[in-house]
Amino acid sequence: MENKTLKIACFQFELEKNNNFNLIENKLSDFFKNNQVDLIVLNELAVGGAGALEEKYYIENYINYFQQLANTENTWIIPGTFYEKINDCIFNVAPVINSNGEVVKKAIKMFPWLPYEENVSPGNDVCIFDYPNFGSIGVHICYDLWFPESARMMALNGALLIINPTLTPTIDREVETIMARSTAVQQQLYYVNVNSSGDQGCGMSIAVDPNGEIIHKSENHEDIFIIEISNQLVNESRKNGMYNLGQPLKSFRDHPSFKNSYKIHNEYLQSLGELKKPK
Repeated sequence: MENKTLKIACFQFELEKNNNFNLIENKLSDFFKNNQVDLIVLNELAVGGAGALEEKYYIENYINYFQQLANTENTWIIPGTFYEKINDCIFNVAPVINSNGEVVKKAIKMFPWLPYEENVSPGNDVCIFDYPNFGSIGVHICYDLWFPESARMMALNGALLIINPTLTPTIDREVETIMARSTAVQQQLYYVNVNSSGDQGCGMSIAVDPNGEIIHKSENHEDIFIIEISNQLVNESRKNGMYNLGQPLKSFRDHPSFKNSYKIHNEYLQSLGELKKPK
């Protein structure tokens, strides 16, 4: 795979518990006056906050704005998440919008934060999309991070990066940053976890590389940060091992029984080569 970098802008905005659209619109307008990036990421429920029955904050009321913004600024956008009603069920969804303003995928939160995230139905599959000339990207939503099976499934199907829009105001936030590092190194991929600050969340957004190294970690105030990641680093880590040591993805691939528990992209996994000591 040809080396390709991806420039990602992460927005840990200082937000009220709900009704943040005008604030977000103004801050994004200011950002794009001086910046050009490949992808922008907002936190979970950034616009409307928690509360699945608040229909005025549902996705259909805001998606057109973010589609137009993506097209105008020629960038991909994951604008956090929104609630969406589908066939009488309410889901927590993260739309993935390409630089033409098209919704190419919707991640559905697989694990609502029960028993607190009431009236929300769980999704039943992982979300992976292809970013042209870079590779596959997976999307977690907040509490999905706590279930390593979902990250493993993304990695086994070629995801080089997992993006996780989060809304965490609670005292377990530091533990989540540890899990983000663990997920990155276990699955040998980048992990980008974007929380909010202010009344909505307690910050501590984190970006981690495939070797478990922290690229960026925010404090508890507003933080807009840009990271640049490389698909080549993921490929090197998976083929030769972290620091030329463990090669967990290939070990999992070659295990006689564990691998049968997952939907696996065998062609991708075989492309990683033989499980042997690197030269």
